[in-house]
Amino acid sequence: MSTDIITSDNVASVSLKDADTDPKAFSDELGHSFVDYGFAIIRDHGIPQDLIDDAEEKAKQFFALPEDVKRKYHVEGGGGARGYTPFGIETAKGASAHDLKEFWHVGRDLPEGHRFRGHMPDNLWPSEVPGFKETFQRLYAAFDEAGVKILRAVARFLKLDEEFFTDTVRDGNSVMRLLHYPPIDKPTGNHIRAGAHEDINTITLLLGAEEAGLQLLTKDGRWLDVRPKPGELVINIGDMLQRLTNGKLRSTSHRVINPAPDRASKARYSMPFFLHFRSDFLIEALPGTVPQGEEPKWAPISADEYLQERLREIKLK
Repeated sequence: MSTDIITSDNVASVSLKDADTDPKAFSDELGHSFVDYGFAIIRDHGIPQDLIDDAEEKAKQFFALPEDVKRKYHVEGGGGARGYTPFGIETAKGASAHDLKEFWHVGRDLPEGHRFRGHMPDNLWPSEVPGFKETFQRLYAAFDEAGVKILRAVARFLKLDEEFFTDTVRDGNSVMRLLHYPPIDKPTGNHIRAGAHEDINTITLLLGAEEAGLQLLTKDGRWLDVRPKPGELVINIGDMLQRLTNGKLRSTSHRVINPAPDRASKARYSMPFFLHFRSDFLIEALPGTVPQGEEPKWAPISADEYLQERLREIKLK
């Protein structure tokens, strides 16, 4: 496999406004980018820029806290599902070197008695950052709304009813991650900011990728820089949707490489939203995605069973 680095504009860059004005063209461009690359870039996504700016500032305030303060919010045995995960824990599937990052997780708030309460613990909120809870509850809701809009376009591309995915992700175990990659001030050996991996979930919506480093692996084995403009969303297909479509939509390996020397003193911050199917949704190949005479590439599995299996693989369980 070649590991040449390339830069290309072939990953679709589309406006979500076009989903209303020309839904077929929007869905086709988005869908073909997911087939070819597993990635797309979306602007005009409806998440207010002032909310994004506020969230970025509050994330920076949290990560600047002393280590002992941050570790108050680390839940031992919690699999990183909520609160703080310290630097040096998460490791890409199959890798021996941990990633160079720390992060905070915000999940879905569910009422008492909800059938999925056992799958989704309560959120933690750091008292040291004023307004943290309110800001990230708003951002979580905005991500959730944008994700459903994108999945409507995916449904059209797959020739499904436009609302096919709406119920599949309702009350899903979706997680918003606030990521901090600290400055690199010494040699890191074989550690990089985020080792090559595929995402577990349905689709990922990522803010903050304008700082160089994010790369995807093309079908022919080359690393492609992903370079959105400030405020744009990077969207990628996760393993759950890949399984559901029997591989038609690609869950692409991607990574965050270490910065060039002139940027090594700069921290990197980003905010991915991992949109999940609801816990009891059965992930099995959609009708029409398995060629006649062949078996599905993957056996059916519930969304929660698959999530737990994958969390163990990346050392978060």
